[in-house]
Amino acid sequence: MQQQENKSLEKLSQDQLDALVNLHNRFVDGRLGGRRAMLENIDISGLSLKGKDLRQAHFTGCDMQYMDLAGANFQEASLYACDLSCSNLYKTVFIRSDLRGARIENANLEGADLESADLRVGGIAHGTSFGTAKQQGVNFRGANLSGARLAGSMASNADFSDAMLTGANISKADLRGATLEGANLSNVDIEGTRLDGANIKSAILTGVDVTNMMSIGIDLSEAITDGNVGISVSDLDEPLPKLMEYHRDWLKSRGQSGRQLDLSTVDLRVLGSLKMEHLTAIKAQDARFFGMNLYKVQMQSAVLNGSDFRNCDMEESDLRGSMFVGANLSHGVLRGANCGALMLGAGGTSRFNPCNFDNARLRYVDFKGALLKDASFKGADLSFADLSGADLRGADFTGASLEGTILDDTQTEGATFDRDESRPVFRFPIQKEGE
Repeated sequence: MQQQENKSLEKLSQDQLDALVNLHNRFVDGRLGGRRAMLENIDISGLSLKGKDLRQAHFTGCDMQYMDLAGANFQEASLYACDLSCSNLYKTVFIRSDLRGARIENANLEGADLESADLRVGGIAHGTSFGTAKQQGVNFRGANLSGARLAGSMASNADFSDAMLTGANISKADLRGATLEGANLSNVDIEGTRLDGANIKSAILTGVDVTNMMSIGIDLSEAITDGNVGISVSDLDEPLPKLMEYHRDWLKSRGQSGRQLDLSTVDLRVLGSLKMEHLTAIKAQDARFFGMNLYKVQMQSAVLNGSDFRNCDMEESDLRGSMFVGANLSHGVLRGANCGALMLGAGGTSRFNPCNFDNARLRYVDFKGALLKDASFKGADLSFADLSGADLRGADFTGASLEGTILDDTQTEGATFDRDESRPVFRFPIQKEGE
């Protein structure tokens, strides 16, 4: 693992941290010589506290990025203004803990317990004095909170953008003014939750009773609920298998018979899977593919602008020459996908047709080992996407957001970046207990 060291904070070694924990455990047990763990503005990034008992410990303004904290117990502890981004918090306990102003971006909190935790606005303390500390809510952007307990937690103004909250318990939590844009809230328990002023734009709310949200005026126009978003598959003018047959005839005859398949604005989620289907040159603008199994699907030269592919399995799919302008593929799996260019036509009428992801939302996408040669990502958001081992030769990233993007072992000859991307970004490998 490699990461940029925070030069402004004192750095502890693993041995020093272990010694501190041992003293803290004596304190918790009431044994002679014990001392409460109290760290302020200390860099312990990349170290491990896996399974440790840190009840009532005090961490303030500490750099705790890329740590293994799986199963640790921070009950009633203070982690005020600490940065736990990219850390493994699998089944970590934060009951009644103080996490005000903490940053927990892109961390794994699957199964974590944050019941009655304080997640309100706090100060960022790194390298600053508290008198001038900047105020912010807790940052959970892109974090995995699946199955987590946030019942009764105080998380007003917290940022859960693009977070995975599937099956989480947020009943009676205070989420007033929170940002939940793009978050996956499928099957979440929201009984008694305060959501006044919350931003739930494009959130996923399947299996959730949204009656209360509607009663307080929350805009659900772009959210995905149990109701269809767009045209239902059952409302197509003919059954989908028949339309696909017409499309195959259209392809085979080069447009002389049959007709092109147009699924624009259709909500396809009910199908569940189009695994290994041949959908070359389809048109499906502003369609809903959310959560579908598209493993090895063939969608070469397709027009898919504005469509929703979030959480889709598109591993080893063939997407050569397709258009995804303004599409949302966040949290999608495109490992080994072929997103190269196609040469269309022949002779003097031929044209080079690269894959186009301009202005697409590609946050947290898994592009490991994908072929993205000559693809266009102008203005796209690839924050925390994993492009390790991908072929990016000739790709255009002009104006793209690459915060936290992983570029380990990529091929970038001839690629265009707004800034120097020659140094790869490394992320601590997130592992669950027992792996």
